[in-house]
Amino acid sequence: MALEDAKTQVDMAFTRAEARGLAFENTFGGATSFLRRRYTKDLTGVDLAVTGVPFDQAVTNRPGTRFGPRAIREASALQAPDAPFGWGYDPLSEMTVVDYGDLAFDYAHTPSFPGRVEAHVAGILAAGAGSITLGGDHFITLPILRAYAAKFGPVALIQFDAHSDTWADDDMSRIDHGTFLYKALKTGVVAPGTTVSVGIRTDNPDTCGVTILDAPFVHQAGVAETVARIKAVVGDRPCYITFDIDCLDPAFAPGTGTPVWGGLASWQAAAILRGLAGINLVGGDVVEVSPPYDTTGATAIAGAHVAMELIALYGWTRRGRA
Repeated sequence: MALEDAKTQVDMAFTRAEARGLAFENTFGGATSFLRRRYTKDLTGVDLAVTGVPFDQAVTNRPGTRFGPRAIREASALQAPDAPFGWGYDPLSEMTVVDYGDLAFDYAHTPSFPGRVEAHVAGILAAGAGSITLGGDHFITLPILRAYAAKFGPVALIQFDAHSDTWADDDMSRIDHGTFLYKALKTGVVAPGTTVSVGIRTDNPDTCGVTILDAPFVHQAGVAETVARIKAVVGDRPCYITFDIDCLDPAFAPGTGTPVWGGLASWQAAAILRGLAGINLVGGDVVEVSPPYDTTGATAIAGAHVAMELIALYGWTRRGRA
């Protein structure tokens, strides 16, 4: 059936008749929405909206993540047109997942950007859908969390990252990807007692009360213990996952602005994400994919797989509701 479908399917981002179901379009052709989902601004009946935020004006080092959403969408076409490996169910057939396109904003008016992001995501949530956001640098997570906190109250947060992003900065008007978590904690959109950072390997003595499972811990304790520790922190609270691609070692994800050696291998990240099945995930993002430094496309490929795992996690506790 898949071979027959591949002979006739093209531009599924625009031509698919049903929002649910797999796509068998040739990986090398067609319009590349995320996982060949339908491009639409109509969120009626949508369970999950994938959206891009092409912004990189908050970086401290190498820019380029404004091209991340486009690269991740293109890389997603390389994934097998089957149910995701290791999950035992097909979230793309059991949920209505769409590509909501990118955020529109005035690149020359940076002060208005945070409000645009918050309103964009708030609109998705108001329609009854969840969001998976393709970044963009890590600053974008702060206004996204504000939108989620407005609906759910302070959410539990799982941060995959090489950096804590809790460097002190009490000027809330500054737009900086290295302080997003500090500001989220200080403004109460997340609580330190239900926040855990995984893969950290840069020094910042002030953890702001966040549970740190640094990269050496993950390597030494293993996947099962890491998963158990994360679940113990977030419990059953509404939970958001932010995945900075520099959590992965540069050997697996070189295309990022602030690479740090000693990070997680892709197999570790995949196993941890799948081990988190059952958490009350309400949304997530993958950020800091910088295509200008991604000469082989490996980083965008990793980002696309992370986004797929987030979709599978989101659907895990919602199976059978349709």
